[in-house]
Amino acid sequence: MNFAFTSLSLIAVIALATPVQAQVITLPDSNQVTPIDPNQPNTLSPSSQNNSFLSMAGGERLMKEAEQAVSGQNYTLAAKKLQEARQVYNQLSNLYQDLNASFSGIDIRVSDSQRKKALETAQKRDEATYQLALVHRALNQPELAVPLLIQIIKSQNPTRELGKKAYQQLFELGFVDTAYPRQGAK
Repeated sequence: MNFAFTSLSLIAVIALATPVQAQVITLPDSNQVTPIDPNQPNTLSPSSQNNSFLSMAGGERLMKEAEQAVSGQNYTLAAKKLQEARQVYNQLSNLYQDLNASFSGIDIRVSDSQRKKALETAQKRDEATYQLALVHRALNQPELAVPLLIQIIKSQNPTRELGKKAYQQLFELGFVDTAYPRQGAK
């Protein structure tokens, strides 16, 4: 126990001693690096949004990189890219949900737009999660795949296509022993 506490203390000291670096954004048409405005660090202009990591395009870029890694049988890199895509989509979905809640009862047009974006990014998150679960299966890591598959079922519902596919993976892994949907059921 004392060794574990000492190790954690050492890790904390090393982490705190690491120098902090400023965040920068690289503009696509230029090699010039521009620092983020310290007064508005969370503000992205609409023109920079497509090149941002925190965007649908950023998530799609990560998904394509993961697909290329899978094609090259580099499953470790694929898992890393899929986890990053999953985080991007999840953060986007949460932000859009927050905006939806903020505009609810104030401007239905804005609220509805943000709700649709939240649903769209949540769907992308679940697709990235499913692909990540498949990569974990390919790496013979069912202990990592099972929780992801269950998250998909909770998010999607077992009656939706992705929910059914996730449940089928659980069945194939032997985590569940009852097939769904039942044979012959519509």
